[in-house]
Amino acid sequence: MTRLSLVADRHPLASTDEQKRRLRTLPLVKSFDDAIGGTAFGPRLRATGVEVFQINVGRKCNQACHHCHVDAGPDRTEMMPDDVVDATLRVLEGSSIPTFDITGGAPELHERFEEMVERGARAGKQVMDRCNLTILRTQRYAHLPAFFAKHRVEVVSSLPYYDESGTDAQRGDGVFEKSIEAMRALNAVGYGVEGSGLVFTLVANPVGAFLPAPQKSMEADFKRQLKRKHGVEFTRLITITNMPISRYLEWLDRSGNTEPYMNRLVSAFNPATVAAVMCRNTISVGMDGRLFDCDFNQMLDLGVHAAAPQTIFDWDQRLLDQREIVVENHCYGCTAGQGSSCGGATA
Repeated sequence: MTRLSLVADRHPLASTDEQKRRLRTLPLVKSFDDAIGGTAFGPRLRATGVEVFQINVGRKCNQACHHCHVDAGPDRTEMMPDDVVDATLRVLEGSSIPTFDITGGAPELHERFEEMVERGARAGKQVMDRCNLTILRTQRYAHLPAFFAKHRVEVVSSLPYYDESGTDAQRGDGVFEKSIEAMRALNAVGYGVEGSGLVFTLVANPVGAFLPAPQKSMEADFKRQLKRKHGVEFTRLITITNMPISRYLEWLDRSGNTEPYMNRLVSAFNPATVAAVMCRNTISVGMDGRLFDCDFNQMLDLGVHAAAPQTIFDWDQRLLDQREIVVENHCYGCTAGQGSSCGGATA
C-alpha cells in the first residue's frame, strides 16, 4: 500500500505552523538562537554570498519515503508554474552563481526539467539533480542517464544503507532493488567510473533517531559492499542528519523519540560546523518563487529575513549575499556532531 502524504492524510503536522509550534515548545536546554550567540558567528548568523542556487520544483514524487522532509509523494500534484520557472532561469543565466541544484519531489517529473538542465549547463553552471534513482527505472525516464552524461550533470541520490532491509524500511518496499538497477544504468554511461569525470554522489541518512556515522568510514563501507555484492560504483558518499520536520517529525512523535532526539542534537552541537552550514552560501527558491535560506526553512515556511528580497521576482544578489540567516531549533540538525548539509558533513 502506498503511503499517503501528511497533507492527504490530513495530519496536524501537515501544517508548518504546527510543526514550528511543536519544535518551539520542546523543553530544550538552550534555543538554537542562543547556541549561535555563544559562537564566533553570533549573535546573528549571516550569509557569505550565494554560491548554490537551489530550486525545489514541486512535491510530486513516485516515492513516499518515511523520512521525507518535503512530504512528497504520488498523491501530491503541486509543481512550480511557468512564470516562476522563467524568472528563476533568467536570474540564474544572468548571475555568476556557479552551482544550480535542482530538487523536489522527484524533480524529473516537472515537465520543464530537461529544459532547466540544458539552460543551466549552457550558462556554464555545475548542474546537480537530486534524483531518487527509482525514477530512472520507469519507461518514460529511462533515457535520463544518457541525458545527464551529455550535460555533465552531477547526480545526487539517497541510499540510506547498502542492503535491502535498511533501505526499504525508510524508502519503501522494492526501492533498494530498483535503486541498484538504476545505479547500473548510471555506471553504464560512466557515472561513478574513475576517470569519466561524471560525478555520482550517494546520500546516506540514518534509519532511526540517531546521528550519522562518520562520513569517510561510511563511504568506504558503502563502496566496498556495493561493489562486492552488486557490482556497482559511485564517486562519493555524503551523510545528512535527519531533520526533525514533516514526516520525520511525525515518526519521532509516533515513536516517542521527539524530545530525546532533539536533546541528542542539542547535546551534540558543534561550533566547528557553523562556518560551513549550507544556508550561508545557498539560496533556496520555492515553487511560488519565494526565497529561503535553505530547503529545510522552505519546508517550514520560514522565508529569508525581512530586510532581503522576498521573491525571485525582486532578486537583488547584493542584498542576498549579506543577509541575516533565519534560524529556529530545527537548525540543530545541521550543527550536531560532524555537521550536515546538502553537501554532507561540514566539520
